[in-house]
Amino acid sequence: MITTDTQESRINVTVLGEFTLADFKEFEEVVMKLESTVDLFVDLREMNGFTVDMALEEIRFARAHPNDFARIAVLTEDQWVSWSAWLSQIFLNADVRVFNDADDAEAWLAGTESPAA
Repeated sequence: MITTDTQESRINVTVLGEFTLADFKEFEEVVMKLESTVDLFVDLREMNGFTVDMALEEIRFARAHPNDFARIAVLTEDQWVSWSAWLSQIFLNADVRVFNDADDAEAWLAGTESPAA
C-alpha cells in the first residue's frame, strides 16, 4: 500500500508493506497530472518487499519520464533499496540521494541542509 501527498512542487510517497504494481500505477497517475518538474520524497522505511512486476514498471517509467523530477530523496535503512535508488539514476536526470533520517531528507529537499551534511 502507498500513500501520496501532492504539494505545489513536491510529491511525498510512503510505502507500507509490499510495494506492488497496483501501488506503482497509483503513483504514476499522480505524476501524470503534474505540469512541471517536482521534487519527490519517498519513505520506504515501512516497505517489506516489492513485486517483480513493480520493479520492471519502475524501470519502464523512469526511462519514459527522465525529466519529471528535480530531486528525489529516498528514506530507507535497507542497503538493497539504497543500491536500487542509485541504479535508478541511470535513467533519470534527477539528483537522487538516500537518507537514514527524515529530517536530513527534508532539509536537503528544502535546500536548508548544513554545509557539513
